Amino acid sequence: MQRSRLLLPALTVTALALFAQVPAGGAAPAMEWREVFNEDGSITQTLTPKPPAEKTTGFRTTAAAEVVKIWGDRDSADAFDLVFVGDGYTSDDLATYSANVKSKWDELSAVQPFADFKPYFNVWQVNVISTESGVDHDPTKGLLKDTALDMGFWCQGRDANTERLLCVNETKAKEYAALAPQADQVIALGNTTKYGGAGGSVATASGSNAQAGQIAIHELGHSIGGLADEYDYPYANYTGLEPREINVTKDPTGAKWGEYLGQPSPDGGVIAPVEGARYYKTGLYRPTANSIMRTLGKEFNLIGRDAMVKAFKAKIPSLNDAAAPAGR
Repeated sequence: MQRSRLLLPALTVTALALFAQVPAGGAAPAMEWREVFNEDGSITQTLTPKPPAEKTTGFRTTAAAEVVKIWGDRDSADAFDLVFVGDGYTSDDLATYSANVKSKWDELSAVQPFADFKPYFNVWQVNVISTESGVDHDPTKGLLKDTALDMGFWCQGRDANTERLLCVNETKAKEYAALAPQADQVIALGNTTKYGGAGGSVATASGSNAQAGQIAIHELGHSIGGLADEYDYPYANYTGLEPREINVTKDPTGAKWGEYLGQPSPDGGVIAPVEGARYYKTGLYRPTANSIMRTLGKEFNLIGRDAMVKAFKAKIPSLNDAAAPAGR
């Protein structure tokens, strides 16, 4: 199998690029922090080389795949349209892909506030066909597969911290997703049992790994709710301006969440400022000790949940009717 690797796939990671270091003289690649998801649910950051720009010329005319609706019957003008695309699934693997999509949607739609708003979703499955089964660097680093969306582990990284980063060519993924009537959010599933995934404008997850769906849920907190990460790595003390994200503050009194303070939160405990958030150990505060924006497998806290509900209502006109779910 011959395939040029000069055009590496873009990394799909947290939309916020935290840091980039451009070396003098161009002797080494520019670096940036990227989000890494660990099997124990913890989330950290690691430095990886920035990906090169993707080549898009000529691709738009070649995207073709069957589109199947797996959930919902709403007009897209009054719905949230979630689109799954798959990579590394051959024609013989479509049954596996369908099962992977169903399991990830079932997992996502069981989590609040998605559960309350499930009737307002349309979910689409785009049957992207690859020449070979699997994704790059699985099961061993250096093993390349001829796939439609160029998905692979390790991304551009070289150390063990980047092994679980599952990259995708976002341009190609979005072109296939655009075959659905509407695509408000795209999730790319890779044909692998190995734990991994990443976020960004296209969230990724290992299709046949039961734990990997939590990565997509966390990333939808960013892309739908505009939520910040609530873990406190890798920086020390924050001295900047008040963050724009609703779930972090530099005010130790938590006045940003004044109407919520003391209220029980779905992830446990009550709303009260806890120091350590948005990559800083001190100087920033999160609403609760341990929500899904800090650790996978947890619930959204009350602040995050209400931010998601607000985003749903902004997208779906009928949610502003009196009969719409409250979302808490």
